[in-house]
Amino acid sequence: MGELKTFKLKTLDILESNDEDIIHHEIPLLDGLIINREDDQNRWVIEAYVKHDLLTFFNDLKSKKDEVMVQVKITKESNTPATFITQIISVNEIGPHMNILFMGQIVDRQKGIIKETLQKLVEEGYQGESLIKKFKEEI
Repeated sequence: MGELKTFKLKTLDILESNDEDIIHHEIPLLDGLIINREDDQNRWVIEAYVKHDLLTFFNDLKSKKDEVMVQVKITKESNTPATFITQIISVNEIGPHMNILFMGQIVDRQKGIIKETLQKLVEEGYQGESLIKKFKEEI
């Protein structure tokens, strides 16, 4: 296995589909890291360090969804966002704060294509798990 590459996580959005729209949940980060594991499945680990008041949101997300689509900016705010399909590995309380660990694969570096693809699939009536499944096939 190659050397792990670690980057600073600057922004984190959770992307959720409902009816015909994509909802962006902007997660206010206290801190965060993203690690390219450089394994054979090209998986990345994303660690978000956030305020404790997001505990219910993330526990609900973890229990309701097998896969969570996230959009992140790495290193600096001005960078283009990268989109990942992830699973929440763990939600941990750390004193007055908490962290969430996601593991997943990067899906595309070009956000325009992602937004168009998602929009098209949502308009075709895909939702929830079937939307994510179809989205994976399309990209």
